[in-house]
Amino acid sequence: PQSFEYSTLGGWIATRSGGHYASLYMHIDDFVESLRVVTPAGVLETRRLPGSGAGPSPDRLFIGSEGILGVITEAWMRVQDRPRFRAGGAVRFPDFLAAARAVRAIAQAGLHPSNCRILDPEEAYNTGAGDGLVAILVLGFESADHLLDAWIARGRECCADHGGVPEDDGSSDAHREGAAGLWRHAFIRMPYARERMVPRGIISCTFETAITWDRFEAFHATVKRATEDAIRAATGRPGQVTCRFTHVYPDGPAPYFTFHALGQRGVLLEQWRAIKTAASEALIAAGGTITHHHAVGRDHRPWYDRQRPALFADALRAAKRTLDPEGILNPGVLIDS
Repeated sequence: PQSFEYSTLGGWIATRSGGHYASLYMHIDDFVESLRVVTPAGVLETRRLPGSGAGPSPDRLFIGSEGILGVITEAWMRVQDRPRFRAGGAVRFPDFLAAARAVRAIAQAGLHPSNCRILDPEEAYNTGAGDGLVAILVLGFESADHLLDAWIARGRECCADHGGVPEDDGSSDAHREGAAGLWRHAFIRMPYARERMVPRGIISCTFETAITWDRFEAFHATVKRATEDAIRAATGRPGQVTCRFTHVYPDGPAPYFTFHALGQRGVLLEQWRAIKTAASEALIAAGGTITHHHAVGRDHRPWYDRQRPALFADALRAAKRTLDPEGILNPGVLIDS
């Protein structure tokens, strides 16, 4: 994940983290073989297996539990050989929705790129990968076993069908050059940008979600408009709302939004909260998830309460009472103790 400098394996598992090269292997769920968890009621270890059909998975009870059931102290993980072959680069599109249609074709073609990220024109400009007029698709393939010429060629055919124009030859080094290389460096740099913006009175925040392909275009327009309106209402001036795809599935994308607004010193937190609340309301009202890979925590808790089924919440509380009868683990997260 983008937080790799400061995060831990146990934290990735507890928050169902998603990696940034994650179109083939999406979430940490895909890698867990077994867990050792320390709970207030005792220690449990799950059986190490490549797979099992024996009832509900005990591993998945703790994956995404955000520390409310126990502390994950050990894990057996499924790993892959380090890639030896790479192919990739950037493709330019006349607009964001054309790029989205190309990505849908790639996702449904079974190509499984390691990286398949769209940046809308504004996002591409902010990262230095574009001129603000075109959308950019960063497309990459990796393998430890075989050359990838056929994969990148078919991916580019899908792009061409929707107006995409490659900016490079798709070679093994192309992902480090041009727009793809600029995005790569910005990915490492951007988490620190907010620390420079806030002292200057700039409100900057991200939120991410997921939605099925058939609802995406209307969903994107609704969420972006609601966030723009909230910025004007909170600050009295327009701001910027951008969108990119961080992960894609055959049945839908994971849109990732960023907003920037010029706030007022002394009330920045209140202005941020008003914008964040409006964006979260729009996500849930339009049928998306409150989070795709950032987890729930405390910021997203009010909307998670509305997203999850009521009976599931009852079952989770029962598990909490069994494993943490005194309610000492991360109180207030996911459920009330």
